[in-house]
Amino acid sequence: MSLRKFLIPISILLFFSLESWAQVPGFYMKEDKKKTLIPFQNHNNLIILPVSINGGEEMNFLIDTGVKSNILFSKSLGDELGLYYTRTLNLMGADGKTVLTALVSPNNTIDLGPVEGTIQAILVLTEDFLELEKVIGVPIHGILGYEFFKYNPVKINYDVNYLTFYRADRMKRKPFGYRKIDLEFDNYKPYVAGTVNQIEGPDLNGNFLIDTGANHGLLLNRETSEEIVLPPKNIETDLGRSLGGDLYGYAGRVEKYSIGKLKFKKVVTSYPDETEFSSIIIESGRLGSLGSELLSRMQIIIDYPREQMYYKKGSGFHAPYNYDMSGLKVRMTSAENGRYYVSSVRENTPASRAGIKAGDEIIAINLLPVEYWELAEINDLLRSEEGKEIHFTIIRNIRNSLVELKKSFILKKQL
Repeated sequence: MSLRKFLIPISILLFFSLESWAQVPGFYMKEDKKKTLIPFQNHNNLIILPVSINGGEEMNFLIDTGVKSNILFSKSLGDELGLYYTRTLNLMGADGKTVLTALVSPNNTIDLGPVEGTIQAILVLTEDFLELEKVIGVPIHGILGYEFFKYNPVKINYDVNYLTFYRADRMKRKPFGYRKIDLEFDNYKPYVAGTVNQIEGPDLNGNFLIDTGANHGLLLNRETSEEIVLPPKNIETDLGRSLGGDLYGYAGRVEKYSIGKLKFKKVVTSYPDETEFSSIIIESGRLGSLGSELLSRMQIIIDYPREQMYYKKGSGFHAPYNYDMSGLKVRMTSAENGRYYVSSVRENTPASRAGIKAGDEIIAINLLPVEYWELAEINDLLRSEEGKEIHFTIIRNIRNSLVELKKSFILKKQL
């Protein structure tokens, strides 16, 4: 899953004195402390927190620096929570074509345990366009974006799956062991300067969106520079689900990506096709974005108030960037029933040569029933080791009859 972003034409005016924090829209610690820890679920390096809105039942929300507003994916959930709506917005989907409808619900309380969001506006989508449950494997009900970060530095430790939420006036200017790099902001989103050494083509210097809500490594928007060159070894593929449709393009590798003093080698890189949304990307001035596959190899402190990021190597810094070696895209029908199916199969890959087809339901992998597999574990298996033999047991509809078939293939590097 690679979650792309869209523009939200909404702003929240602050009518209250910044000295009266309890009345200013934002997220704050409930207790007067220097910092507090918030554990998170880590799925495909995406940060998922339990969230309660207005005292309702807990839901799973994605923490996403690439989005401006808080978003709830389901109007039916909003109605169950008793949210009231003041107006309707039409939003442009990330494919530049699809128009999404959202309702604005102002003045909500968002509870994250030791941290609480007060006077929070929430955009409530009339339809769940993302269906992240299918690509992550757990229910995702919404997104927390800029509002979560705007007043307080937040440390993301992917090694132990904890966020540290700081009081802005109590954090050291540069914590021990961390390096510092400046952030720039455009439409409330953070950008950092970096350098890409391409396999072919010149070196690229520019700004990159820090996007914790996308699980790619590096993404380069080719429409932003004529100097962005597809690597000689690339794969034409779908790059993930977005608000407003699927995104397509190419996957490849760059020789190196550098941020500050850190150098990431042989990074798997997405090259999305140009869309009607591309003009907005060009106007932002960015070359591309850094997703969680790259960000998770660091420990980072994102400090919006000071417009800085602190970083150091994480435990996974030197791990190789693996890409799918099967040719399969596996999806979950829903977390409730725990069923998996093949959503697509690339041509001339181990899976296609084994005769696996889109629409096949998977009932066992390596003789182990799918009930024992998490979606993330299946994806890890399919990009784990060249030469490994994989055994699928599938069910296929043939002439209106369900037939059980056994298929085997050997993983082979595609990139």
